Amino acid sequence: MTKTTGSRAYIKTLENEGVTHMFGITGAALIPICDDLLDSKIRYIPGVHEQGSAHMADGYARASGKPGVVQVTSGPGATNIVTGVATAQLDSAPLVAFTGQVPMNMVGTDAFQEVDIIGVTASITKWNYQVRDPARIPWAVKAGMYISNTGRKGAVVIDLPKNVTTEEAEFDYDVKVELEGYKPIIDPNPHELETAVKVLMAAQKPVIMAGGGVIAAGAGKELAQLAELLMAPVATSLMGKGAIPSNHPLSLGLCGMHGRHEANYMVPDADVLLVVGARFSDRTTANLSGFAPNAKIIHIDIDRSEIDKNVSSITKVIGDARYALSGLYKRLMVQNVKTNGWHKRITEVKQYCDTYEYGTDISTPNIIRSIRQALPNDAIVTTDVGQHQMFAALHYDVYEPGTFLTSGGLGTMGWGLPAAIGAKAAKPDRKVLAICGDGGFHMTENNLTVAVDEDLPIITVVLNNRLLGMVAQWQRLFMDGRLSTVDRDYTVDYTELSKTYGAHAVRTETLDEFNKAMREAVDADYTTVIEVPTDPNENVYPHIPPGMGLKDILTDD
Repeated sequence: MTKTTGSRAYIKTLENEGVTHMFGITGAALIPICDDLLDSKIRYIPGVHEQGSAHMADGYARASGKPGVVQVTSGPGATNIVTGVATAQLDSAPLVAFTGQVPMNMVGTDAFQEVDIIGVTASITKWNYQVRDPARIPWAVKAGMYISNTGRKGAVVIDLPKNVTTEEAEFDYDVKVELEGYKPIIDPNPHELETAVKVLMAAQKPVIMAGGGVIAAGAGKELAQLAELLMAPVATSLMGKGAIPSNHPLSLGLCGMHGRHEANYMVPDADVLLVVGARFSDRTTANLSGFAPNAKIIHIDIDRSEIDKNVSSITKVIGDARYALSGLYKRLMVQNVKTNGWHKRITEVKQYCDTYEYGTDISTPNIIRSIRQALPNDAIVTTDVGQHQMFAALHYDVYEPGTFLTSGGLGTMGWGLPAAIGAKAAKPDRKVLAICGDGGFHMTENNLTVAVDEDLPIITVVLNNRLLGMVAQWQRLFMDGRLSTVDRDYTVDYTELSKTYGAHAVRTETLDEFNKAMREAVDADYTTVIEVPTDPNENVYPHIPPGMGLKDILTDD
């Protein structure tokens, strides 16, 4: 037991938990903590807006597999991270947010910059907690780190009243974190695995659907092994992109509203669908009546609450995806697994479905393809949200799990650029690139100054169609072409604006110019912004209209 201030105990516990980076913005409620940070080895990366700092911590978490830490002051500092917290929670990313708070004797008095952040974030966190006793700081920090990164990963908020950080107490840094009722199941029940094996052995047309849980569990190798043993094609959700390499012969690619033809045709024809770490989002399933209507569904998930929530399964396997896939593989290896050539339908579907023919124009698919060709295989790409996100999901090949990061569940515009900065902090030796639309870029471009000033060089490609492109596409397709509230033809020059932050910035008008700029950016060790004007009338296809099934695909014909 050691006597010191709550602030010092907080920093020491973070260090003991392996925290090396912290993102955030300071304020009056954090002054004692920020003073003690001067004596810490934790790298503090100051932001320009708390939402951006939260997204940086989120990107750090997804790239590193460790909890990302964001620290903000009370009041507006706390409320400004709400979008970042919700984004991480919906995508099961391990984010821990520490919020400053007014002293306990002022809580409930509507004091200056007092906000009930525990109440505000109750519905968008995995766990939240207000520390009211300084001696509880080590326990609270350890509990937050543990909860965020175990079981189904998620967002945690821990509120720190100022008096708790300034008062002295005896601290036990070896305190055990035991939470009644919180016991994530990692190793699946053998009976559940054996039941799933029986169903798989009887399958004639098996398909695997891989979600973000595969990537979170580091189960890419186990997924590929099982798919190859069963010769089962593998489709992915948006969050599962990269769970299996895009160039793997059994890869079907993205399934859902903007999914690839081969995925959207083969999933409904499956007689057994093995779903791993995916939650049957409406963007993945489309109308449920057309989603694998004749399939027996085996659902593997670490979160019991997801089983049978949206789609009924014939059997379940609760546990970590890597343990579950390994367990299935070991049991199937001793069986006489027979394949019947069903997987060859991938080639057939590709032959008779429309496929995109890449050319030399400045279209978004060509830009995405050029980005892939310029980057090393292990580069990390983040995306913002909108048409460019779906173009990237369709046309950017991923070869390693965890190298394609995007905002899925909440669909947060402005996420891509700050998340790339966080990913670069986590993986400084990797090339990191953000694919943004002009709408999302404009929301958080001020974070470029963080990339420059903190020496976290990233590449940002801004696809500028001067519109909120996805909304405009829906209006063209479903509102008789009447465009409303989507015009973004601002007078701002994004290339010149980027230069004011210290970034190297260039505007390219042709594919050749873009390729040259990309080569220079990849070779450089400074932050680069490449702006590319694109056609405002360009639509992203395939597209399944709302209320329709997976096979009801609109194309540009």
